[in-house]
Amino acid sequence: MSDFELVLTPVTHDLGQFEVRRVLPAKARTMVGPFIFVDQFGPAQLDIGSGMDVRPHPHINLATVTWLFEGAIEHRDSLGSFSTIRPGQVNLMTAGRGIVHSERSPASERKTGPKLYGMQTWLALPDGREEIDPAFEAVTDLPIVEDGRAKAIVIMGELWGERAQTTTYADTIYAEIVLGAGGAIPLEEDADERAVMLVGGDASVDGHALKPYELAVLQPGRDMTLESATGARVMLLGGETITSRRHVWWNFVSSSRERINQAKEDWREGRFPKVPGDETEFIPLPEVPNTKTEN
Repeated sequence: MSDFELVLTPVTHDLGQFEVRRVLPAKARTMVGPFIFVDQFGPAQLDIGSGMDVRPHPHINLATVTWLFEGAIEHRDSLGSFSTIRPGQVNLMTAGRGIVHSERSPASERKTGPKLYGMQTWLALPDGREEIDPAFEAVTDLPIVEDGRAKAIVIMGELWGERAQTTTYADTIYAEIVLGAGGAIPLEEDADERAVMLVGGDASVDGHALKPYELAVLQPGRDMTLESATGARVMLLGGETITSRRHVWWNFVSSSRERINQAKEDWREGRFPKVPGDETEFIPLPEVPNTKTEN
């Protein structure tokens, strides 16, 4: 019997100088724990003088989590937050009742040709907390678990006896695992739902090979072992089951269709707050969103 409950193949978006692979939400599965959106991008080396420019755009009723393996991204939001995220730092932006942010390559990176390689994920906020106040935090003091040829950074939640100080709103696990040749690490039965994504190298779970960028949802209630013969980088994510349905339309996530419709109207009419230092541009409300679950 396979250790995988389900394997999801990402939809790849070619953005010219780099690719973005979106594996959640999918028709076969919309969430793993509180994770409702999973993008993997790169590795890529952009042209000198160019860069990533994601203009200001809104979110509601979710938290975004940005994690980089290579490169740097400047984050600005409507709270006045500014942060340059680099490898080893997690950026957690809580949208709650509404926030606007932009993501751009720093000027210093553009001079040499920016590198882009990392993860962008969204967490659905649990019932009763969807409309909390927006917030932002950048955390660098993250637990590192090392054992010979295996190293794991605990980005969110508690894993291998170590807990990250990153805020969680529901029980959440999130970690980057780097295995050397012959390295292995246990995947303990410590969450309602778990999944792994191979983002570099070769790895397997109890002898079942992982394919690059696919999301392998693990069977619940079973201890397993992640291992690599030649070396690998793997993301582990999951947490508690969110039992009530979440709707997704563009950058909006909510348990209420009406709330999403209100957010659409608020963005169209310019009622969201501006991003200090990035007020002149914005992404218009799309006619057809690139992220949507059936509403």
